[in-house]
Parts: sequence; structure tokens; C-alpha cells
Amino acid sequence: MKMKVAGISGSLRRGSYNSLLLRLAAASAPESMAVEIASIREIPLYDGDVESESGIPPPVAALKDALAAADGLLIATPEYNHSIPGVVKNAIDWLSRPPRDIPRVFGGLPVAIMGATPGRGGTQLAQAAWLPVLRALGTRPWFGRIMVVSNAAQIFGEERITDDDTRARLERFISGFAEFVSGAGRRRD
Repeated sequence: MKMKVAGISGSLRRGSYNSLLLRLAAASAPESMAVEIASIREIPLYDGDVESESGIPPPVAALKDALAAADGLLIATPEYNHSIPGVVKNAIDWLSRPPRDIPRVFGGLPVAIMGATPGRGGTQLAQAAWLPVLRALGTRPWFGRIMVVSNAAQIFGEERITDDDTRARLERFISGFAEFVSGAGRRRD
């Protein structure tokens, strides 16, 4: 039986480098792992009044169920102003509601973070900014490899990576995460 990993891109842009990186990671995954890419496009801005009056919106409930059933989570994060993009943080905020669902959705979930940016700095600051969020949710972040793609416009072609070194790094990254998920298993404390 294949490990099931949910994949989320932190960008809504159609031509997003991070969405492309996520698709390429899914295509590079070893046979033992299936990466199922989920969308955060339909998730509304978090509003406590909406939650108390209408409950959890259907797109949020569906993504919560997908994460609860997953063996791992792969996040492709852009870096906006040296941190986490608001759209993906908003999605995580909704996914953590109500708080009693956090253990079901995130508890013990192995998580890997990667990212691409058109700039030189990569997404290292955004990836670091994710750590306190992941800790608060009770996930199990994977620290085996760093996957950042700088100067993405020069690295990506149409639906492919044009740079051999970057392609090899992505393959090692996704294989390493698969080993982590396989060996770590999902602990629900």
C-alpha cells in the first residue's frame, strides 16, 4: 500500500513556481509514495463570526479530512516579505478550527517544506517561519534536506526543471521525505 502525502502550494497564482515545484515533486516521488495535491483556492478568509454562525466551510472540511487521512504533508511555500504568505497561513488557521480537531488533522503528521522564488534568497526565511506554526500544531517536521529554488525563472521551463543539479536535489529531497514518512509513521498522541 502506498503512503499517501497531501501536497499544498502556498500560492494561488496560475503560473506559480511553487505550484510547479509541488507538481514536479509529486511526479518525482518514489513508487512507495503518492502525493495528492490539494488546493487552498476556495478557502475563505478566516472569520470567527463565520465559524460560529455557519461552522467550517465545505472546502476547509474536505481539506481537513484529506490531511487527517494522509501519512504526511508536503508544503511548497513562497516567501513574501521574508515570511509565510498570508493565503497559506489563512488556510492553516482555518484547518486548525475548532482547536479540538488539531490532533486529528495535524497530530504527529510528518511535514516537509520546500519553496521556490524568483529572487536569490530562496525561501529559507519562510521555511524557518513555518517552524513555530508546525510545532504549535503538533506535527513532526522533517529536517533531512533543504529544498529551496532561487532564481526560479532561470531554473524552471514549461512544466520541468531545466537545471540538472536542481532536478537531482528535488529527487533526493522527495526520496528522503518518503523514507522519513515510512520510518516515522504517523503518531497520534
